[in-house]
Amino acid sequence: MDKPSNRKYPNVNAHLHTPYSFSAFEKLGDALDQAVEEKVAVVGINDFYSTDGYDEWAKGCRERKLYPLFNIELIALQEEDREKGIRVNDPNNPGRTYLSGKGLHYPAKLAEPYATMLANVRRESNAQVEEMCGKLNSLLEKHGAGFKIDFNSITKELTKGLVRERHLAKAMRQAVSNRMGTDTTALRDFYNKIFAGKELKCNPLDYAALENEIRGNLLKAGGQAFVPENPEAFLPLENVRQLILAAGGIPTYPFLGDDTKGMFTDFEGDVCKAATTLKERGIFSVEFITTRNSVELLERYAGFLADNGFIVTFGTEHNTPAKEPVELFARGNQPLTEKLKRINYMGACAIAAHQHLVNAGKQGFVDLTGKPTSTSPDLFIELGDKLIQSAII
Repeated sequence: MDKPSNRKYPNVNAHLHTPYSFSAFEKLGDALDQAVEEKVAVVGINDFYSTDGYDEWAKGCRERKLYPLFNIELIALQEEDREKGIRVNDPNNPGRTYLSGKGLHYPAKLAEPYATMLANVRRESNAQVEEMCGKLNSLLEKHGAGFKIDFNSITKELTKGLVRERHLAKAMRQAVSNRMGTDTTALRDFYNKIFAGKELKCNPLDYAALENEIRGNLLKAGGQAFVPENPEAFLPLENVRQLILAAGGIPTYPFLGDDTKGMFTDFEGDVCKAATTLKERGIFSVEFITTRNSVELLERYAGFLADNGFIVTFGTEHNTPAKEPVELFARGNQPLTEKLKRINYMGACAIAAHQHLVNAGKQGFVDLTGKPTSTSPDLFIELGDKLIQSAII
């Protein structure tokens, strides 16, 4: 993947969540404004279970001379891995597998039965959070909080229709603040009580950290308001792959990579073996959220995968309340190397070309079965480079 060469590569962030799922950004346009400020020229919307933000993303990118990539993220269940206890890219739930779709058709379209599958998954996800909201209100009543959290208000005021547990944590944080103001002692006492005696670790005025603690202590497994996910909320991996293909996209596996202790999930510890398994499962594109990983790991894994025919892209996700750069950095705020920037740009070019061709009714990087249509992505890279350059200059 040597083309284009001998020039500086535009910065790419191919995985950004927006308020159409959950996002660090209050408005979708905030993500694009930050991209402009940080000189990130290619940006990929990558919301959970949703393509609803595509029109706003496309318009915002045109106005700012950014190149848009149209993506989606879903959670699948690989039953074989679950039965064997293999952790894939969810470190806590064997078999559960996050999968992105890159370069979907725009305007978004999805034929049956996949449109109904996606609608059912969205409905089950919202139902789980609504049940958690009920349990959270019971807990607040038990402790005499004097207020409740209204699920319908969350849906209308904090979401674009898809409700995540992070929205519920944000709603609780806002409700407590409205009740108690900025008295840190009172806030800390309240949270210590509602957390069943577990002390609040963060400054209660640090909203991002506070929402993370609310979510971790109350809404995750073991928390008093936790509700297990309905198995119907997860499609089999192959169904998710087929859904992405039906939407015109490229099935893409998000690598977790190494954690801060240098540990890997069972599936990812051997990159060569993981690559072989992904190809066997019809997946020929991968991505990394770079802030999770060391530069050394990114160079080793991304380099190997790119050399073995995978499309490789990077992103930041922004799927938590934390305010972080849109420009890519590795763990510890380490800049990406030129090699990594090249790999990321080449991957974005291939996705841009696929997206363009599919929208024109032509064959993209993968066919309807998910197999690459060429032994080399070079032609896609060249086309994608021309498309990107013409849009951003």
